[in-house]
Amino acid sequence: MRPLFFTTFSRSDPLLKVEPPADARAAQGKMSAKLTRSPAQVRQAGLEYQREMTMGKREIYEQKAEELILPIIDANGFELVDVEYVKEGQDMYLRAYIDKEGGITIDDCETVSRAFSDKLDEADLIPDAYILEVSSPGLGRPLKKEKDYKRSLGKDVEIRTYKSIGGEKEFTGILKSYDADTVTIENEDGTETVFNKKDISLIRLAIIW
Repeated sequence: MRPLFFTTFSRSDPLLKVEPPADARAAQGKMSAKLTRSPAQVRQAGLEYQREMTMGKREIYEQKAEELILPIIDANGFELVDVEYVKEGQDMYLRAYIDKEGGITIDDCETVSRAFSDKLDEADLIPDAYILEVSSPGLGRPLKKEKDYKRSLGKDVEIRTYKSIGGEKEFTGILKSYDADTVTIENEDGTETVFNKKDISLIRLAIIW
């Protein structure tokens, strides 16, 4: 077989030069043409790379798992509250929290769990061992995402702060509004208190006995 490259040696410039013959350069040109991607494909690849560089593995798994489970949730008329991938002890857990009007039942969780498990196997999303759990949000679950705050508007919430505010670190009131930086609750006397989110260690629906 003819070698793809050959070497030449010059007395005036005693350096080893590697130059491809004409047919090799032509073959390389054809190969480059085949591997060339469209500008749109290049941009998409760049966006994917940037996303993976800015997001941790946990966030990527959670986002892709949410994309897999949403069609199942919609088909059953449920609501997806959250998806989280967390470590507890020595085990990793992929948890999906679902809800519906009137409350989620065990049968509902089983239905979603089976279909979700099949989708996860097909996608081979998480290479490491993990435990899959599908459940209702449950009482006392923290508000973390924008949709958590939205669905809790007008409801009693409990707030705990890192530092004392007016001598207190625990507050209860009706969630009146929120934005990217603050949370506002209405107190029992009708006054309102505004908290900076960075000062809040925990916010969740209040458990009223």
